Amino acid sequence: MRFEPRAPREGINVSATHPLREAALLVAGVSAIFAALILVVGWSVEWAVRWIPPELEARTFGDWAHHLSSPEHEAERLAVEALARRLAMHWPGAPYEFQVTVSDEPEVNAMALPGGTILVTKGLLRESQSENELAFVVGHELGHFRNRDQLRRLGRGILYELTASALFGFNATAPEVTGFLGQMADRGFDREQERAADRFGLELVQAEYGHVAGAGRFFERLVSRTSGLGDLAAYVSTHPASSDRLEDLRDYAAERGWRREGVLQPWTRSD
Repeated sequence: MRFEPRAPREGINVSATHPLREAALLVAGVSAIFAALILVVGWSVEWAVRWIPPELEARTFGDWAHHLSSPEHEAERLAVEALARRLAMHWPGAPYEFQVTVSDEPEVNAMALPGGTILVTKGLLRESQSENELAFVVGHELGHFRNRDQLRRLGRGILYELTASALFGFNATAPEVTGFLGQMADRGFDREQERAADRFGLELVQAEYGHVAGAGRFFERLVSRTSGLGDLAAYVSTHPASSDRLEDLRDYAAERGWRREGVLQPWTRSD
């Protein structure tokens, strides 16, 4: 056969599939792989936490966050720590010696940190209008310790970062992308964890005061302040909506026959 020089056929290297369709398929495939990896990471941590004794966790992390409190907050720190330890007395066999640290952050927040440390913000202490109200928030964090949620979150956070590095190298946006996917995959875990911690916190308030009056006041104020945001804010949050949490607390108290009226103990707020 004699060679005849000629131009190649038009479209020989062009796919018949529309470029936008190809891009959509690529994005969908990569997203599915990421989502699968995130789920595997999450369930791997769930399995591993069962084999880590709380005593080992306490020895490992112990006082690591204690230095976060400044000396000017010492009186408040000791008061909240005494409250936490009183509540923990109603948790037979609690494997932690609970400590409290106070952050200067103005946001209203509290957090259970590995090893038995509860971090509370100045914003939370300013917002609390009674000891009973603060006791519920502290009891909620004790619920996270009982269920080992703080260790699960730490483990998942570390593994998500490792996953990001493996997939993207040290690209600056990689942790943000994987972190967002991790949060979405974790929504099921976290909502159930928050609900369980709420109920345990309410149990501790009932055991300490003989009633649950004041426990839901914090959420009542949040509902009144955020009622205009609609359901979108609750959907993207890993926490249940304040209105949902308040309703669940009321139902739980009613199921147990707990009194929702009683004397509230004062809490001295600082500015």
